[in-house]
Formats: sequence, structure tokens, C-alpha cells
Amino acid sequence: MELTRALETFEPSKLKELKIELTRFMMLYKFALDEINTKIDILKQEFHYIHDYNPIEHVTSRVKSPESILKKVEKKGYELSLPSIKENIKDIAGIRITCSFVSDIYELSDMLQKQQDIKVIEVKDYIREPKANGYQSLHLVLEIPIFMSDRVENVCVEVQIRTIAMDFWASLEHKIYYKYYQTVPQNLIDELKEAAESASHLDRKMEQIHQKVSELKLEEEPENKQPELKIDNEKFKLPYALLIPFMKKIND
Repeated sequence: MELTRALETFEPSKLKELKIELTRFMMLYKFALDEINTKIDILKQEFHYIHDYNPIEHVTSRVKSPESILKKVEKKGYELSLPSIKENIKDIAGIRITCSFVSDIYELSDMLQKQQDIKVIEVKDYIREPKANGYQSLHLVLEIPIFMSDRVENVCVEVQIRTIAMDFWASLEHKIYYKYYQTVPQNLIDELKEAAESASHLDRKMEQIHQKVSELKLEEEPENKQPELKIDNEKFKLPYALLIPFMKKIND
């Protein structure tokens, strides 16, 4: 009721101005997600065409709702202002990438961090150093410039990269904590930790199998097979006359 009465005292022009400011603020994070998602899609396609392999299984993204932002501000005790929120809350825009193997996680992370318009704010490696409960994932906070009509804003996006097994474990752990309202019996906590270790073992085993399959594939490749390109499901034979000049440059 107090909030309703306070809003009623606002001049309509001031209320409209506030709404525009909040809309612009939230749009920045939506645009930042679009930019990072485009970069991820380009890397995904590059892997597919160059390496004939796609390391990215799934990508999801979201912008925190104003309600979630307010709860975090209150929980952390931050000042309730847009500059303070932007400065202190780095996960308003979030992307989760699910990869096939652990090596894919680090390769994708390196490629994102090396891009010239991205500034790395923070890296938290919960794969090499898992949380106490067994949680594993690689967390990046990346800052990217967003070019608006009248200004350039640097916006943070949190990127979480994990394997399928890590993602399955994290989803299960979240459901259990939600069911028990954060008070989970100790025996379930112990079993979750054990499951996290099993998931880590599975990741290592599957990567070993993947490496062996890749080696076998190279061994079985015919030596005299004419090279070809495959783009958008269309194959192009590479004439040897086209390859010879490039081979000479490499040899020189």
C-alpha cells in the first residue's frame, strides 16, 4: 500500500521518464546477450566446418527479472540505484553453454577471452577446484561494449560452461534443494557429492573414448582421397591445381 501511495504522488511525466530509464537499462543486458550469443554461434559453426565437429551441445540465456535483481540487491545490501546495480551485480545477463567434453570447455573459454572487444572481468574455475558440495562448472564474467544511438555502454555477461554430466548434476542438485527448502538431509548431501565424483569420472572416460575414435578416424582416412569442403550440407571438391600454390607457400 505504501508503494502504491508513493507511486500515486509521482508526476505522470516523471513516472514515464523512470519507466524509459528502466527499460533502457534492461535492454542493455538483452543486447549484450545477443552479442555474446552471436559470437558463440560463429565459433560453433567454425568448429563444425573446420574441424568437422561441434563441441557445443546446448546454449541457454536469460536476463534476470527486476524482481530477482531487487532480491539480490536487498540480500547483498547494495544501494538501490541503477549505477550501483550495474557496478555490483554481474549476472543480470547470463548464458549457460553445455559442451561435450571438458577440453571443449577450456578451448571455447580461451576463444571467447581472446576476442578483442571482450574484456575478462572474472574467471572462476569450479572444474579444477569444485565447490564443497561437488558442483563443477567454469564461470566467466565478460564485459562487452553495446553501441546505442547516443552512447556506448560496457555491459557484463556471466557465462557458465559445463559438460552434459555437470549440467545434469547441477539440475538435480537444484531440484533437491528446492524440494527441501534449502534444508537437505546429510545423507542426500553425501550422495550428491558422490554423484558429482561419478559424473567427473564419466567425463574423463568419455573424453578418452572420443580421443581414441578421433585417432582411428585419422588412420582410416584414405591417403589419396581428393580434399573437399562441406558448407551448409553442400560439398565442394578442391582441385589439386588450386592447392599446389598454397602448399608451396607453406613449404617455403
